Amino acid sequence: MLSPQQRLLSTKLSKQSSLSLPLHTQLAMASLLQPNARNHEPNQNSKTLSSTVLELEIINTPMQSNRGGNVVVRTMGDEDGVFLTWEDLWVTVNGKKGSKSILEGVTGYARPGELLAIMGPSGCGKSTFLDTLAGRLGSNTRQLGEILINGHKQKLAFGTSAYVTQDDTLMTTLTVREVVYYSARLQLPDSMSMSEKKERAEMTIKEMGLQDAINTRIGGWGAKGISGGQKRRVSICIEILTRPKLLFLDEPTSGLDSAASYYVMSRIAKLDQWDGIRRTVVASIHQPSSEVFQLFHNLCLLSSGRTVYFGPASEATEFFASNGFPCPTLQNPSDHFLKTINKDFEKDLEKGSDGGIPTEEAIESLKKSYKSSKTYQQVQRQVAEICKQDCGTLQMKRSHGGFVTQCLVLTKRSFMNMFRDLGYYWLRLAIYVAIAIGLATVFNDVGYSYGSIQARSSLIMFVSSFLTLMSIGGFPSFVEDMKIFERERLNGHYGTGAFVIGNTFSALPFLLVISLIPGAIAYYPPGLQRDAEHFLYFAAVLFVCMMLVESLMMTVASMVPNFLMGIITGAGIQALMVLGGGFFRYPNDLPKPFWRYPLYYIAFHKYAFQGLYKNEFEGLTFPRDNAGGPINLRGEEILRDTWQVEMSYSKWVDLAILLGMVALYRLLFLVIIKTIENVKPTVASFMSARSKQTPQVMVNPFSTPMHVGTIQQS
Repeated sequence: MLSPQQRLLSTKLSKQSSLSLPLHTQLAMASLLQPNARNHEPNQNSKTLSSTVLELEIINTPMQSNRGGNVVVRTMGDEDGVFLTWEDLWVTVNGKKGSKSILEGVTGYARPGELLAIMGPSGCGKSTFLDTLAGRLGSNTRQLGEILINGHKQKLAFGTSAYVTQDDTLMTTLTVREVVYYSARLQLPDSMSMSEKKERAEMTIKEMGLQDAINTRIGGWGAKGISGGQKRRVSICIEILTRPKLLFLDEPTSGLDSAASYYVMSRIAKLDQWDGIRRTVVASIHQPSSEVFQLFHNLCLLSSGRTVYFGPASEATEFFASNGFPCPTLQNPSDHFLKTINKDFEKDLEKGSDGGIPTEEAIESLKKSYKSSKTYQQVQRQVAEICKQDCGTLQMKRSHGGFVTQCLVLTKRSFMNMFRDLGYYWLRLAIYVAIAIGLATVFNDVGYSYGSIQARSSLIMFVSSFLTLMSIGGFPSFVEDMKIFERERLNGHYGTGAFVIGNTFSALPFLLVISLIPGAIAYYPPGLQRDAEHFLYFAAVLFVCMMLVESLMMTVASMVPNFLMGIITGAGIQALMVLGGGFFRYPNDLPKPFWRYPLYYIAFHKYAFQGLYKNEFEGLTFPRDNAGGPINLRGEEILRDTWQVEMSYSKWVDLAILLGMVALYRLLFLVIIKTIENVKPTVASFMSARSKQTPQVMVNPFSTPMHVGTIQQS
């Protein structure tokens, strides 16, 4: 039984019977007419459908006439989508040489169900423009102008918008199915069952045409996987799981061939045909093919941060031709546009048969012509009309997976990545075993002579210092995890606390294996105390020290931009701690400034040395090397008089202090990330407030007064 709205749609379709509609469009409209025809069950969402008006719109633009027109089924009502407007937008960046304008007086709009393409030469401000609209500007930038969402000043919350970055930062060891499914479990609310989340993930994969690669690993350096175009579609899959109404894409076709570029963009343009959401899509794109260009509804051309053209993509060719820059026959319009406004190479451009003019003059001519054109006036009117409409505010926050769910999912995902990545722990385990065999042979059966005192101490020092120092070898893999974390955190998938907990618990089994196997190889052949308690304490200290080094490197990674600088910084910090740990120079002999206070007390090597010294020497006796006095030398005397160990507390206190330092370093990492999150918006607001007081920094060459609006933050 059809509802009145479905009968209305059926009537409209019958009037368009002369059109030859694509098969996927017919199927989409058939699903609207008979949503449950397959299962012959009543529609559970009939109440929602009955309160919704369905509209069929036939779009047949001049540039799309060769395809017979597009049919878009739009659902009006609660899913009207997002209207995004920006007016007189200025952005400057503060550098060492002063302020530099990136965007100057940009005005435009993006509407639901349409794809807006931002184009321009390299360095024209495309990515900055996209970051500005998405509220992702850095703290060293200043923003002026007004950005409105549905005519209101509001922030973009999780679930209502999504941002696909230019770089595909994905876990290379996971399959396409695993990447999308884990992301679905993180982003979708706990109210959805596991089967519903899995179904959403499978559906999204099919929407982007990845079903043939669903069980293929992503792949990366040294491991073959899916292609670049497929990686880009996986990145898009992750961000559209929540069905956002506003989608930002930063150069989605970068690095792809023309066929892959068209496939990616066509999938993006046709997303509404799959999920029925009138999505607003804003994409910065570099030199698209002619087929990709036909997918654009509106086009924004930028040159040096200023608008050369904004309006329907199908009218851009006519605009350039009317200003003396006609597009040659059979040439890609986007190539012609970019060649015309690219002043990097300063080539002369043909203008009729009169010769050529410099590129700079051509750009200024186009800018002035656009400012005085009817297209510009229509854009101004459209922005004003959208701002006047009461489209309603966006839902400020959508729920995602709970904190416990996030911790469990991140732990499982990280464990699987560590298990499959040979360079994360398995290669380190092999090297640790090789070094442990070396220690076992060099210090084999040291005995209980007076000379064995130094041998035991040297073995303990090497294990607690240099063996743990090698934990920085996993820093490059951790940096890759940090890149994924930064992307997912900025998009609101989960919080910093869940990431820290997930990373910590996923690493425990591997660190335990590394502590026990190489630890046993290095412990028993030299003849250290053989009972189980002493060995377990030895392995526990080794385990905690490796956790400490990894925690320290997490803190370094939050402040250092790349893995090379991170390794150098981490190794330098640990080298200083080893020097001040009390082995190479006795504690009482350390220079008091810096080395004794505070380095000796904050270096974890002090507590590792002293704990392992107590574990080994307490209860042992050694012969003296000189005549006179007692024959034997007690281990407690060696600890107190030779190694200057603090004997006022037991070895278990040293182990507890090491565990506390692990928690402290992890907490420090959390505080640094949280501080960066909170300080950036404050700094940006302060810089923008200063820019309001000094508007003379930016001068509008087109004499229109600059309107200062509210800064939008993500």
